[in-house]
Amino acid sequence: MITQINRKAERQRRHKRVRTKISGTTEIPRLAVCRTNKNIIAQIIDDTKGETLVYVSTMDKDIKTKKANKEAAKEVGTAIAKKAAGKKIENVVFDRGGFIYHGIVKELAEAAREAGLKF
Repeated sequence: MITQINRKAERQRRHKRVRTKISGTTEIPRLAVCRTNKNIIAQIIDDTKGETLVYVSTMDKDIKTKKANKEAAKEVGTAIAKKAAGKKIENVVFDRGGFIYHGIVKELAEAAREAGLKF
């Protein structure tokens, strides 16, 4: 009998494995990405203080594309980099959240790099 793979549990396992190695500091915070079927969310987090420094998602008013596709990922990536530059954040650690570095997550990362974030 073939068992069905629980994709959510597999993603959470990958995310847990990645988070044991990655954490954001005050000097180099963590850029966390969350992708759902409807939205894309990116946050820059300082884990030592436990606070979110910058937050951007497709639900924001300044993001034109209101879907979870590659175009929206590019917009969110450039917006998070611009907001981070406003708070004088240049270097971050990229946390893909257990998602495979492909498609939407890759587009967001490349757009953030092009807009000025270093990771």
